[in-house]
Amino acid sequence: MNAGSGKKLKVTLVRSLNGRLVAHKACASGLGLRGMHSSAIVEDTPCTRGMINKISYMVKCEELA
Repeated sequence: MNAGSGKKLKVTLVRSLNGRLVAHKACASGLGLRGMHSSAIVEDTPCTRGMINKISYMVKCEELA
């Protein structure tokens, strides 16, 4: 993926933050996810991809056109 492409991703939190590692909670917070079933639209950059990959077991990710 090209970082300058301007693509957007919709990230939704599908599992609870309770009992998770502090670093994983920080990733969710950094992506703008507050609670269960909250969604955020973020730019598709290597930084956000890394955060999504780190908490991939807790989030659902969709690519927006």
